[in-house]
Amino acid sequence: MDDTLPTLSTAQLSYLVAITRHRTWAEAASSLHVTPSALSQGIAELERRLGVPLFATDGRRRVPHDYTATMAECAERVLADLDQVTRWLRAVGSGQVGKLRVGMIDIAAVHHCPDAVREFRRAHPKLDVGFTVAPTGELLDRLERNQLDVAVCVDPEGVGPFDATPLLSDALAVYAPPGVTAVGPPSQWGPWLLFPAESRTRTAINRRLRAIGAPLVVEMESHQPEVLVEMVRLGLGWTVLPTAQAEHGAHGLARAMAEPLLTRTISAVTRRGGALHPAVAPFIAALSA
Repeated sequence: MDDTLPTLSTAQLSYLVAITRHRTWAEAASSLHVTPSALSQGIAELERRLGVPLFATDGRRRVPHDYTATMAECAERVLADLDQVTRWLRAVGSGQVGKLRVGMIDIAAVHHCPDAVREFRRAHPKLDVGFTVAPTGELLDRLERNQLDVAVCVDPEGVGPFDATPLLSDALAVYAPPGVTAVGPPSQWGPWLLFPAESRTRTAINRRLRAIGAPLVVEMESHQPEVLVEMVRLGLGWTVLPTAQAEHGAHGLARAMAEPLLTRTISAVTRRGGALHPAVAPFIAALSA
């Protein structure tokens, strides 16, 4: 058995990853700005160097073998690591820190971190800081794919290939519609207007509501807290939201109970094992100050 590692090119690995991300080979080729013929030739050469076929012919279609997905996942990780370390070396070698790609959940971007972000940008005028605002799940997915350098989001709590620096505790409280003048026991609360079921925060909310005996009848879901606030104002149901969002402004909601239902940790999260962008550490330090 030959233990020599095959000589593979980044182009060949990129071809394989593109095929797994698109419905057709033509779309994959277009995404890479190459011809379908060049894509086919590149995959054929990759198969030759690996010594195994990655795709089988099914009529006019080319279908991946069961093991091809494992090879594609490996290729994606290799390309992500190579991209990260290359950008880092270029930044260090040139003395320029380049572009910092930051992801934030909405409450961090609007309520908790704007002053720290403004101060950081003032202190680093040559740094191009790009922001993406999205839910935690999407930010962590983009971080794992090396599409972000750092994400400020709900702490992943050890799940996934991430390192996390806790920044603050974010309190969430229960809010009833304005017409509810006497809040009864939790068994009488609801119906609910909540974050989507797949969100990390919603999972924690469900757990706490069940723990206090509140029936979980959900009438509406939305990632947008301002939408949930407005629906509660209209009397359509109850909600659980971060206090900084629900009570913000002159027309904030009133709590159904004084103490928060739960707290969550908002952290600065990076991808474990990769070379960090040189500006990540000072950015996290600015948020922690």
